[in-house]
Amino acid sequence: MAKKKKRRTTKKWYNTKKRQPTEWLVVLLGVLFALGVGLVYIQYTGAQTQERLANEAKQEELAKVKKKKEFINQLAPYAQELQQKYHVLSSVTLAQAILESDWGKSSLAADYHNYFGIKGDDPDNTKEMTTKEYLNGQWVTTTARFRVYRNYRESMLDHVLLFAHGTSWDHNHYQHVVAATNYTQAAQALKQDGYATDPNYPEKLIELVKTYRLDQFD
Repeated sequence: MAKKKKRRTTKKWYNTKKRQPTEWLVVLLGVLFALGVGLVYIQYTGAQTQERLANEAKQEELAKVKKKKEFINQLAPYAQELQQKYHVLSSVTLAQAILESDWGKSSLAADYHNYFGIKGDDPDNTKEMTTKEYLNGQWVTTTARFRVYRNYRESMLDHVLLFAHGTSWDHNHYQHVVAATNYTQAAQALKQDGYATDPNYPEKLIELVKTYRLDQFD
């Protein structure tokens, strides 16, 4: 008789034994632990990102404050010198320079050193640019010629001389500005004497003086 061959069986690589409840508990705890670690990591990285963005915003704000201080400190000494000679308050000169030139960043100031929006007629020393004027109760965009200067000191001198000497048709046109003894009076006088068309011009100047303590230079 032929011998029966034994059937070979392959041993399964995995354990078919049913897991005990304690083993399932260990697995569950492992999963929960992994999830917990993941959540902590996400929160940690999220907090780090928020902190980084907050620090960047803070640094950016500090840089802006520094630039504003530098702008004021650059113009203040000459503003004081001009006040001594022509009796135009330094605080108002500085506030106007800030407002009119947007801290020296406007095209008129950055490219042509005109910090006060002073206009002119001579094509040889002016540049035609667009501007906004408050006319008939609304803001309109117009084109005008603005004076070109070699540096900010020329602009500041021309600005003060306009107040001290007036216009070609009225030498006393800005007498109230020159006669003012504090920045509030001077700001109101600018509106009274027709320097700017913006109805809120005095309030904007006064707020700038208060915010940056520009009256300390008077």
